[in-house]
Amino acid sequence: MSKTILIVDDSSSVRSVVGIALKGAGYDVIEACDGKDALAKLTGQKVHLIVSDVNMPNMDGITLVKEVKKLPAYKFTPICMLTTEAEASKMAEGKAAGAKAWIVKPFQPPKLLDVVSKLVA
Repeated sequence: MSKTILIVDDSSSVRSVVGIALKGAGYDVIEACDGKDALAKLTGQKVHLIVSDVNMPNMDGITLVKEVKKLPAYKFTPICMLTTEAEASKMAEGKAAGAKAWIVKPFQPPKLLDVVSKLVA
């Protein structure tokens, strides 16, 4: 059975590139355009990993991490931030919220898949 990954990014091109890489590696993908959309799509199905941007309209990635951790069905779901933010303070904020990994854009798909494979193992 393949693993399901939720991609959250306000850029459709980033969602597309990440989705192609993940689907090519055999993962099922759900896409959301921001944190609010992501929460609406977490309807009880098993999600093995969430890959989220930080800077998005409506609800940013750090807030999304905090909200996901409040949901009993998803509080142990690993979250990887995929963002242009490279500041240590932002990374620390993400980690404090519950993010397990941090990948800075632009990223190489093999690096993304390496991180993903570690988090969904």
